Amino acid sequence: QVQLVESGGGLVQAGRSLRLSCTASGSIFTFNVMAWYRQAPGKQRELVATIRSGTNTNYADSVKGRFAISRDNAKNTLYLEMNSLKPEDTAVYYCNVPPAYYTKYLEIWGQGTLVTVSS
Repeated sequence: QVQLVESGGGLVQAGRSLRLSCTASGSIFTFNVMAWYRQAPGKQRELVATIRSGTNTNYADSVKGRFAISRDNAKNTLYLEMNSLKPEDTAVYYCNVPPAYYTKYLEIWGQGTLVTVSS
């Protein structure tokens, strides 16, 4: 089973940028869909962005125009570029692979990386 490890989180001032990375322990080439979720304190986990094989991307309305999801299959890494950060972006960000035949129908999550945006 492939494992996912997120990195790049930290404390940042509002208006600044961060880039999150999610590195897989194995190949992501066959992963048709990968995603970033986030969970703010006291709130439910929410979908932030998805990327399908190629460049088909989708974003939550709250991050559209500010965040960009991308993947590098050669490096087995998923990215989330976050610009113009707001305090309401503060959350633990998780990398995700939805269940599919290539995950043996298991959903794969990373351990999360904390992003804190100060005002």
